[in-house]
Amino acid sequence: MSSRELVTLNVGGKIFTTRLSTMKQFPASRLARMLAGKDQEFKMIDGQIFVDRDGVLFSFILDFLRTHQLLLPSGFSDYLRLQREALFYELDSLVDLLNQHLLQLRPAVLEVHFLNRSTQAFFRVFGSCSKTIEMLTERITVFIEQPTTPTWNNSFPPQMTLVSLPPQRPSYHDLVFHCGSDSITDNQTGVRYVSIKPDNRKLANGTNVLGLLIDTLLNEGFHLVSTRTVSSEDKTECYCFERIKSPEVLMVNKTPQPETTSITIMAEQSQKKK
Repeated sequence: MSSRELVTLNVGGKIFTTRLSTMKQFPASRLARMLAGKDQEFKMIDGQIFVDRDGVLFSFILDFLRTHQLLLPSGFSDYLRLQREALFYELDSLVDLLNQHLLQLRPAVLEVHFLNRSTQAFFRVFGSCSKTIEMLTERITVFIEQPTTPTWNNSFPPQMTLVSLPPQRPSYHDLVFHCGSDSITDNQTGVRYVSIKPDNRKLANGTNVLGLLIDTLLNEGFHLVSTRTVSSEDKTECYCFERIKSPEVLMVNKTPQPETTSITIMAEQSQKKK
């Protein structure tokens, strides 16, 4: 490899050596203009191009130029500073990927409101992520106990069976269900049970169902961040959960095309005339 194919940069005191072709991956960027000598802010000193910016963050910039991927180490937190550097170098593709990265880092928030009365436990679950609610909808099944024989026949006691009911959905991001004693049709008293898959237990006790629901959320990667009493009179408790997913590796969809030079344009125009 010829030394003419390489370029050395001093970025904030850190030395980087890379190919010229790597620095020209995005022709519209400030880095490409720097190599063309079209940006007076960058100075050549002792054979090195001096850039008065953060050298540590530039290592991630250079990795992006080489791979067209945004892959950051675990525990990285300087997303906004890295985005500022990407804006300085006018790397629009990297800015877009960082925006996607920041969206991925937003936690899924979920709240469970639990009202425990003497004869009934009432749950209201809602969250900021519709996928979370859909996951719970698939796993929560409500059953109601109903007699299978006519109540006027006193010769035999009525047999009870569990009839499946869908959880109530007052809105797209809400899930409402309850368990315990409940009044049903014909002035009969039934019992609502709640089952959460894959556990498949049918629990009528509200406290047990709450514990099963919390276990399910913890197994799904949520963690409990706070609890509070919503209403002391009604004994309503609120449990707040969060889940932060690990960001995926993001890539630029297209490999940037080289700049069209004036010579290329003139050659195309002359071919059209022929």
